[in-house]
Amino acid sequence: MIPLDIPEHPHPGESPEGLARRLALAKARAGARQIGRENALVIGADTVVADRGRPLGKPATPLEAEQMLHALRGRTHVVISGVAVVSAMTGRAVVDSAVTCVHLRAMSDEEISAYIASGDPFDKAGAYAIQNTEFQPVEWINGCYTNVVGLPLCTLAEALARFGVTLPAAWRPRDGRCACARLAPMRSGT
Repeated sequence: MIPLDIPEHPHPGESPEGLARRLALAKARAGARQIGRENALVIGADTVVADRGRPLGKPATPLEAEQMLHALRGRTHVVISGVAVVSAMTGRAVVDSAVTCVHLRAMSDEEISAYIASGDPFDKAGAYAIQNTEFQPVEWINGCYTNVVGLPLCTLAEALARFGVTLPAAWRPRDGRCACARLAPMRSGT
């Protein structure tokens, strides 16, 4: 993993999916520049939580985390991850994205306060982690589970395949459907 300082602010009029794809590509290209012209593939990813078409980002304060979780609880929103693979040697890039509908459960104010006090929301787009087994914020999803975690493995497998890299069948989409849904600990539509 290469630490990068890429500004994550949306451009005026940029869609959440466009933002996720642009940031993933910017991260992969920046990583490729750091590596140099080695024979290596660099993966960049960025996840955007969007509510009513507006990207939410990561909360900087407890108040921002509380506002995000209150706005999302008991409702459906989308999680979009952009995935980019760049050849450090040639600069060739493949960019794709995954979109998952996510429905948060109707959590109480007390549950939200305790979760914020845990510190977990502060490095998470939308202020929650689907994989948090204590808080369990998500009631159901329709789409790729690993997308909501932050890296849609089936989308990454497809991008790598375009460079001739073959991953185990467990991570490749089947019949156009995400193979990652089987990992979801809750009801899934895929």
